[in-house]
Amino acid sequence: MTKVLTFRWQEAKRAGRTIFPVRICVLKVLTGLTAAAMLMQPTPSQPSRHAGQESDSWQPIPFNATDWQRDGAPTYRIEDGVLVFDGDGRGRLMTQRAYSDFELQVEFRLSAGANNGIALRAPLGFQASRYGMEIQILDDGAQEQPDKRRICGAIYGLYPAAKRAVRPAGQWNTIHIRCIGRRVQVTLNGERVVDADLNAIRDREQLRERPGFLRESGHIGFIQHNGRVEFRNLRIRELPATRPPNQPPDGFIALFNGRDLSGWQSWYADPPDIARMIADERQQAQARANAQRLRHWRVHDGELVFDGQGVHLITEKPYGDFELWLDWQIEAGGDSGIYLRDTPQVQIWDNPDGSGGLYNNEQHPNRPRVKADRPPGQWNRFRILMLGERVTVWLNETLVVHDVPLENYWDRRAPLPASGHIWLQAHGTPLRFRNIFIRPL
Repeated sequence: MTKVLTFRWQEAKRAGRTIFPVRICVLKVLTGLTAAAMLMQPTPSQPSRHAGQESDSWQPIPFNATDWQRDGAPTYRIEDGVLVFDGDGRGRLMTQRAYSDFELQVEFRLSAGANNGIALRAPLGFQASRYGMEIQILDDGAQEQPDKRRICGAIYGLYPAAKRAVRPAGQWNTIHIRCIGRRVQVTLNGERVVDADLNAIRDREQLRERPGFLRESGHIGFIQHNGRVEFRNLRIRELPATRPPNQPPDGFIALFNGRDLSGWQSWYADPPDIARMIADERQQAQARANAQRLRHWRVHDGELVFDGQGVHLITEKPYGDFELWLDWQIEAGGDSGIYLRDTPQVQIWDNPDGSGGLYNNEQHPNRPRVKADRPPGQWNRFRILMLGERVTVWLNETLVVHDVPLENYWDRRAPLPASGHIWLQAHGTPLRFRNIFIRPL
């Protein structure tokens, strides 16, 4: 097996190559085989931090087997603390940890025509530019690229760079990346080339094809494409991300205020039955249901609590296309779901299949790709993207459903309604919800 970690001090001296000063963590000497095995072992993502534990100082991340892991089959080596990709290998070298809000600085040098990328908030095992984000690292001088979403410093395929700022091949460059919520800024060699509000990206094709830029957190890494690319002097500064409970992030509206049931109403009939009522009948039925059944839903310590004895809770307003966030918690054996446009449902339950699937689908997939639930009694987070008739679901930052049609449960021959209410399904078991936010699209 080829050595993955090689420290070529003597070879560099014999070749007359300049040794650049870098900050290097002292490591236990590893054999090439041992280092390769460590880097190839997948490890669970660790959260970057918790509120109150953020660091305001810059920290180096040395290139070693402790802080990094292989994702795929990248072809790289480490020379005197410099990370070197050389050739046409495919794959990623990713941090062991996941990060949310941060600033990142690194220097890089490209050979003529070389191409690489910096992965941001990316999952393991998936294409970073689709399921996370990729900052393009490219020798712009090698060819004219008309699409400025693909030049050096751009958010690849999503957001263009304002100008070309990369230096000629063979020279060192410095890139500074700042990610705070949905704001991403990229400064290349002192030039601000990207200042992106990701919420402003509303193109349906981009949202469906590259939903990963909506992720809250993920791994940082390097994406090999072709040519020789070197990286050195990597450092990171994690940024505070403390937001009071039930306070929406930028671009979102709170559906639950954390104090009362404002904006919510009780179920009183299914959509086909409602459609047969006249306006006065609907109003009277809704008033009776609110008076009789809302008592089973209450607010306690900023949480929306269901006692298990009542019926569904439904938004007063209908919604069409949207991005929905919500936190949910069930007990052992719990069962619930989220209706989208009055249609069941994104599944919540204590079940080996896991939550997040489109449970009532018959013609299209109805199970999640993978189980990503935390154990009963712990909080889980859904992020649901509703575009046309298609649904994408992340559960605890894991993509469990991608671009799957939601079928019309009430009439299998009819298309999904263009808009409708969001329901919190009551299914006879206690439930808790909080942080319910929506971003209409």
